[in-house]
Parts: sequence; C-alpha cells; structure tokens
Amino acid sequence: MSAGEIRVRALVGDWGIAVGVAGTLLVTGASGQHPATGRDLLGYALLAAGGLALAARRRAPVAVLAVTGLCAIAYQAAGFDVPAVAYLFAVYAAVRAGHRVAAVATSLTVLAALPLAALASGLHDTGEAFAQARGALEIAWLVAAGAAGEALRQAERRADEAERTREETARRRADEERLRIARELHDALTHQISVIKVQADVAVHVARRRGEAVSEALLAIQEAGREAARELRVTLEALRDDDTAPPRGLDDVPELVERAGRTGLKATLTIEGQRQDVPAAVGRTVYRIVQESLTNIARHADAGTASVRIDCRPDALALRIDDDGKATPAVKPTPGVGLQGMRERVTALGGRLRAEPRGEGGFTVQAELPLDRAS
Repeated sequence: MSAGEIRVRALVGDWGIAVGVAGTLLVTGASGQHPATGRDLLGYALLAAGGLALAARRRAPVAVLAVTGLCAIAYQAAGFDVPAVAYLFAVYAAVRAGHRVAAVATSLTVLAALPLAALASGLHDTGEAFAQARGALEIAWLVAAGAAGEALRQAERRADEAERTREETARRRADEERLRIARELHDALTHQISVIKVQADVAVHVARRRGEAVSEALLAIQEAGREAARELRVTLEALRDDDTAPPRGLDDVPELVERAGRTGLKATLTIEGQRQDVPAAVGRTVYRIVQESLTNIARHADAGTASVRIDCRPDALALRIDDDGKATPAVKPTPGVGLQGMRERVTALGGRLRAEPRGEGGFTVQAELPLDRAS
C-alpha cells in the first residue's frame, strides 16, 4: 500500500469517526430534555461542531481539544445536558500525540466550567446542577480516555524502538559482511593482479630496451593489468565505505571537478538557484553521479571538456554532466555497472535519470532528484 493510499484511508477513518460522534450527540440532544430557551438551533450547532472537529484530531490535537471542550461547555449553557463524548475522544488523541500537560490543564478547566454552565442554563438547582454536570463528563471516563491514549503512545514508541533496533542490527551485519568480502577480495586478488601487472611492465620495458618489437598480446596484458588494478581499488573502496565518515555531498563536488581538471580534462562546474538544506541522501547521490560520470569521461570518452551543472530548485535538484567525447547517437552505449548504479541510486530517491549520447556529439547524464521524498 502506497503512502498516498494510507493517508486517504486515515482521512476517511477520521471523518467517519467525526460524523458518527456528531450524529450521536445530535440524536442524544434531540431525545433529551432541555428547556425551551429559544437557543435550540445554537445548541444543535454546537453539538455538531464538537463532533465534526474530531476530523482534525491527528493534525491539530491541542486545537481540537480546546474546540471540543468549549463546545461541551457552550451546549451545556444552551440547555443541552449531553455527555461530552467528543471531548473524551479529543483527550485520547491529545495524550496519544504526547500533549499530556495540555490535556490535563484543559480537562481541569472544563471540569470547573461545566457545573457553572449547567447552572446558568437553568437545567437544575445548585446541588443538582453540580451532580448533573459531573454526570455529563464522568471523571472516570476522562481518566480512562487519557490512560488509553498514553498506553497506545507507549506501545507505538516501543514498536518504533524495536524496529529501529532491528534496522541497526541488520545494518551492522551488512557492514560486517561487506568488510569481510573486501578483505577476501584484497587477500585473494590484489597480490595476483599486482604480480601480473609488474611482470607485464617488466617484459615491456626489457623488450623496448633491447629494441625488440613488443607484441600486441603483451601490451594488452599490461593494459588489462592496470585496468584490473584500478577497478579492484574502486571496488574495495566502495565495499569499505561504511558511512562512518561524514557523507559526501554538494560541498564535495567542486573537489571532484578540480581533481578531474588535473588529469588534463577541462572541467567546469556551475551551481544555479538558491542553495538550501539538501537531504544527505540527495547530496550523496549527486556526489556519486558526478564522480562516476567524470571517471567514465576520463577513461572512455576521449573528451577534452566536461561541464557539470547543478540547478537547486525549491522542490527538486537537477543535475547535468556533458562532455564532448567520441560518443554519437548512432552507437548505443553498452550499459555498465556504473550507469546501473547511478540509475539505482536515483530511482531509490524517486527521481529520474537519463544517460545517452548527445546529438551534437559527446555524452550527457541528466538526473532530477525530488527533495521532499528524501528528507
């Protein structure tokens, strides 16, 4: 079930309860005895308002608490001796939301005002008015409503804590497994790849010193050894990245672009729009996309220039990396691990990614990351 469907179901449930309570109050008020004071219409309106206010108890529990309490006092003063059922629901909602002090203070005020309202309405004499007002809002029911709200709040808090503990345990086990795999890869492959690379370099060096022709196979082995060593180093760095250090984000992108410029690539960075608090997940994804894109440009694009453009919008962050390399629309790029990783990161945040050759030549990577879904 999506978040939107959950919100709709909660809203329908809230309105169902509010309408049901309002209807109950109106029926009770119509069937009960109340003096003909000419305020019947006002009393019925207050009964309905007190019940319908419960529709907003999740969004504004303290406000609903005050409204239902005032309505209970007001329809008592209008001559309607009806139990304050809506106020009990409001007390439960306020305590469940953690507003215990507000619930206690408001309840004491309502308990003090109800006898005066019943007396002012002329329903009973002084002694009976106090007894009847106490009957309109039984203290035992009031305490029960608050206790139920507090019990559910504690249960939800314990459930959240248990879920957080499970997530932390799973994350710790995943980190341990990732580090174990990194150690295994390092122990099993690093030495062998280093030996191949060194032997190939020595063979090429010796052949050239003797003036002999270096075979294409030997040059291919030398290049493959270098590439394998680079790929292994990147893989091990990714596996060992346990997020204990501050996450890379927008502030680290200029360093990436500057580093790319030291390799001979003419790289530029442009940041447009008003900088705001960007969620860590979005900043980290932007950093990884720029990092992977500049790495691919340096390795495969045979490009002279690259531009990185970041557009900070109120609801989203747009990213574009272009190069003037050898890619053309006529040749479709072969999807690699890097592009797949970019797409997975963007999709996980609810964004969109487009990576393809440009019509004027070169390659473009464009991403749009919503800010509200990553907070």
